[in-house]
Amino acid sequence: MTGQSVRAHIGLGGNIGDRKANLEAAISRLAATPGVTLAAQSSFIGTEPWGKTDQEWFLNAAVAIDTSLSARQLLEVCLGIETAMGRVREEKWGPRIIDLDVLTYGNETIYEDGLQVPHPYIAEREFVLEPLAEIAPDLIIDGKTVKEHLAAHTG
Repeated sequence: MTGQSVRAHIGLGGNIGDRKANLEAAISRLAATPGVTLAAQSSFIGTEPWGKTDQEWFLNAAVAIDTSLSARQLLEVCLGIETAMGRVREEKWGPRIIDLDVLTYGNETIYEDGLQVPHPYIAEREFVLEPLAEIAPDLIIDGKTVKEHLAAHTG
């Protein structure tokens, strides 16, 4: 733990089973983690699959948290929630019961094995930007606000 509280943003999504219940369960597990306080939550947004398109639509959300965990610890918590909920990684961009991605961690830029913050595809993925814009429209990513990145996708 860092001792200081850091604002972080987590993207969530899934397209297997009861998508809404799965998102709610993942958010509850995240919020129940010592060192994590839920600060804001987006609505749940249905989105077309990205990358591998021959699968069910996803339900996506984003949350803002305040955390005393390090970025690496936060990633481990997210991976642990995925595993506990039955996530199996069989194919890239394939169907999943739940997915949690660390989108931002304060203003830090991190390039480590298995952890890149801000998330490397954040500005390319409307399914990440749309829920994130609900809770952090003025957050700066790569020199632009989240709402500016989203506007580039939606016109």
